[in-house]
Amino acid sequence: MSDVETRIEALEVRAAYQDQVIEDLNQTVIAQWKLIDSLKRQLNELLDRVQEVEDNAGGNSTPEPPPPHY
Repeated sequence: MSDVETRIEALEVRAAYQDQVIEDLNQTVIAQWKLIDSLKRQLNELLDRVQEVEDNAGGNSTPEPPPPHY
């Protein structure tokens, strides 16, 4: 093979490898976004539950005064 053909083949191999790396990275990003969305939903559910518990706890909503030794 000539030098030009060798260089072209090397570039084609490199491009194919980079395409695979880009696709792998894309799949990783997609998986991470799905996990982030799931965690956001869980966090919002927990915040709603905490707010509901606080609302149902009744009693005084003012903070407790510090203990006497402060």
